[in-house]
Amino acid sequence: MAIDRLGRISTLGASDLIALFSTSLGGDAVATLTTLIAFIQTQLNATGGFVSQYSAPSSTGFSVTITPTVTGENVYLLLTPTGTLAAGTIVMPAAPVHAQEVLVACTQIVTTLTVSGNTYTINGAPTTFAANGFFRMRFDGVLNTWNRVG
Repeated sequence: MAIDRLGRISTLGASDLIALFSTSLGGDAVATLTTLIAFIQTQLNATGGFVSQYSAPSSTGFSVTITPTVTGENVYLLLTPTGTLAAGTIVMPAAPVHAQEVLVACTQIVTTLTVSGNTYTINGAPTTFAANGFFRMRFDGVLNTWNRVG
């Protein structure tokens, strides 16, 4: 039957089914709208919104690695140190994708800040943090560099 001859509905339910071709099954399959929504949300997070990550370092010399839950996901890292710290390192994601962004904010002073590219070049990263300071980095997949954009 042609798709234009199927019955039409005006309200969808989470358990309604949608037909698709599954490459993992190698043929036609069916999925619930709930499954489809979950998949779409992971894809939107990978290219749009930010996922939050938190760290509360309590001693100088701390190191925090940014770990997206999905490859390419944008991450907002909120550092809440217990007080002023002399030094600390932020390690960027291990497998960045083109246009991925990382936004880092910190509630306390970090006198000497190192931003590690995790094998990738870093351009323009701050070397210190003022209380309530922030910066934003964006990955360029052509040049394989993290560049400060805010």
